[in-house]
Amino acid sequence: MIKKKITVIGSGVAGLSAASYLAKSGHDVTLIEKNKGIGGRARKFEVDGFVFDMGPSWYWMPDVFEQFYNAFGYTTKDFYQLERLDPSYRVFWKDQSQDDVPANIDEFYAWFEKLEPGSTKNLDKFLAEAAYKYEVGMNDLVHKPSLRFTEFADMRIVKGTLKLHLFSSFSKYIKTYFSHPKIIELLEFPILFLGAMPKDTPALYSLMNYADIKLGTWYPMGGMHKIIEAFEQIAIAQGVKIITDCEAKNFNYKEGLIYEVNTQNNGSYLSDIVVSGADYNHTDKVLAGENSNYSEDYWDKRLMAPSSLLFYLGLDKKIDNLLHHNLFFDTDFKIHAEEIYKEPQWPSQPLFYACCPSKTDDSVAPEGKENLFLLIPIAPDLEDTEELREKYFDIIMERLEQKTGSEIKSHIEYKRSFCLKDFKSDYHAYKGNAYGLANTLKQTAFFKPKIVNKKVKNLFYTGQLTTPGPGVPPSIISGKVVAEEINKRINANKI
Repeated sequence: MIKKKITVIGSGVAGLSAASYLAKSGHDVTLIEKNKGIGGRARKFEVDGFVFDMGPSWYWMPDVFEQFYNAFGYTTKDFYQLERLDPSYRVFWKDQSQDDVPANIDEFYAWFEKLEPGSTKNLDKFLAEAAYKYEVGMNDLVHKPSLRFTEFADMRIVKGTLKLHLFSSFSKYIKTYFSHPKIIELLEFPILFLGAMPKDTPALYSLMNYADIKLGTWYPMGGMHKIIEAFEQIAIAQGVKIITDCEAKNFNYKEGLIYEVNTQNNGSYLSDIVVSGADYNHTDKVLAGENSNYSEDYWDKRLMAPSSLLFYLGLDKKIDNLLHHNLFFDTDFKIHAEEIYKEPQWPSQPLFYACCPSKTDDSVAPEGKENLFLLIPIAPDLEDTEELREKYFDIIMERLEQKTGSEIKSHIEYKRSFCLKDFKSDYHAYKGNAYGLANTLKQTAFFKPKIVNKKVKNLFYTGQLTTPGPGVPPSIISGKVVAEEINKRINANKI
């Protein structure tokens, strides 16, 4: 392997993954990060004994993490203790009832049968098909660079096209198996965060239901940022140089395919290759300039996944009637989804999610206190004011107190909000998005923004706005995919 000097921009999961794989191949890798701490959306902050994960809070697809660690001679338990949550999460419904979703598969089957008598046989078939999609999707499809349509023409995928349900609507697909509204909403909930109405999402994504029901919901003791600490340790062990508080401002493209990456505070970095794990649109518009891959009109026509209004709360007491993960589906799912994707506006009756990691982990809050993270999915590019944030805080707080039967608001000793303006300022997130591009058929696989710049040979892209898509496990894979493509081109003397 010819050794190259590589600059990776952005220390999110994809950037750390790409940097580690490239350094393992023998390259001289420097990773630069605009913020003071690494991790991108998976950063943490600490205040008054509370430890808050700023972004990802669900640990699904543990096999993807394990494969990453194995690639560098480690295993998950070398970095943190992984606990499977049981129940997986709690759902509060419109009929004022609540259900705890069982981790045990037999109990899960019994719950479905109770909701919809006779559904066991359909659940068997649904999960078998979801398992096939997970196997093909996570082991084949997501590992392709998606540069040419012919990549998806191998016999396994061609033969399995019908079984993958690539051209079927997720919503219609699940309704061929189930009719109970609670079952349908439960199966559709991951799709809300994938970034499209269930009716506009390929049924391929029932693989997410397999991840939920069969593979389970997990938690790394100490917090989700333990993943970032593990990735940092691996990157440094491979020889990656990590520089924080170092924002890339532009590229100077020089003769001989050399990039000079100019930064705000730390001078310039000469590189044979640049990999941007920063926001794709920002890289294209601001950093790449005349060498951008796509026009502003192209980006404006993309359907974005949701943004979020987040609240980080430190409470001076414990709260009853909450689990680690809690979904408040006590208003209309379809209306909220339409207010994200069809008629973008602040939701009239928002669904929301409450994460209370101190129910599992004593280290994230002082003794006798509670760490609470609240999230409302919202459309990107909306107006964002303190008044709007407070309005929605009051809306969900009233419902949270009513559902839990606990006084919460008066027990808040720490509060911080994070919304569209913050996604833009902290991550240069296009339109303030939180979850990248919507996973519609027209924005899946080959149809995603390309990992390779079309105008110059040494600029690459990784992360949730490109292949394979949003989420922590796909971002891990995205870093690997771009590293493999770079090495392939170096070996072919194309760089």
